[in-house]
Amino acid sequence: MNLPLELVPAETVAQGEAVARLYGEPLLEMPKDLYIPPDALEVFLETFEGPLDLLLYLIRKSNLNVLDIPMAALTAQYLVYVEAMRRHNLELAADYLLMAATLLEIKSRMLLPRPQREGADDDSDPRAELVRRLLDYEQMKLAGARLELLPRAERDYERVSIFVAEKVVERLPEVSLHDLQLAWLKIMKKARLTQHHQVRRDELSVREHMSAILRKLADGVFVVFDTLFEPARGPAGLVVSFLAVLELVKERLVEVAQNEPFAPIYVKLADAADDA
Repeated sequence: MNLPLELVPAETVAQGEAVARLYGEPLLEMPKDLYIPPDALEVFLETFEGPLDLLLYLIRKSNLNVLDIPMAALTAQYLVYVEAMRRHNLELAADYLLMAATLLEIKSRMLLPRPQREGADDDSDPRAELVRRLLDYEQMKLAGARLELLPRAERDYERVSIFVAEKVVERLPEVSLHDLQLAWLKIMKKARLTQHHQVRRDELSVREHMSAILRKLADGVFVVFDTLFEPARGPAGLVVSFLAVLELVKERLVEVAQNEPFAPIYVKLADAADDA
């Protein structure tokens, strides 16, 4: 009979109470004439990792010794599972059918008489290779289960990273020769706008201009690079002054600095910077 049963929790059954309820009435034991339709129970081979997994499940379920497998009973159970699956998904059951053929071969070899031969190994067991594969697979499966229990990042916990800056040091950009060139071109452009063209011959000394620049920097503070030049002295004087600055930088008598890219350039006596 097909009855609408309502199962109760397992802990309730353990306490000796009703195992189910039929139309609200408790049942102390399952009916012996309970009818279960054939299609109510289906085998899903997708839950197994492969033929070896299904074989191992049948062996452990029947509490069999894996080293002494009763091939007849195991093959019969295996074929029941594979036949149920073959009717629904033949493509998925292909690997399982191959294992079924292997089981049938082993079963037939065990049923056939084996004549004794001189020099042959009479103790050879047709199940030996299958047993070896099952034992290796079981070890790998148990190892995988133990690995699965280990904590895994982004599944069981999240990584947290904290950046702690103990000391923040401001790094000023280095003044390159190109920066000095751009500043020099800016000064020359300004000089051409403010100076009339004059043709004359001047005797200019780089050393004198170096001394003049050092006097302007005698206070030991940073001075804007543009203020070291006098546009009124003309292009020739500006060129000599620029050469004087380059010579002072080369001899490490002055220091040039810049707060940020494309910012004004500052000049300072090198020894004054060391004292600071």
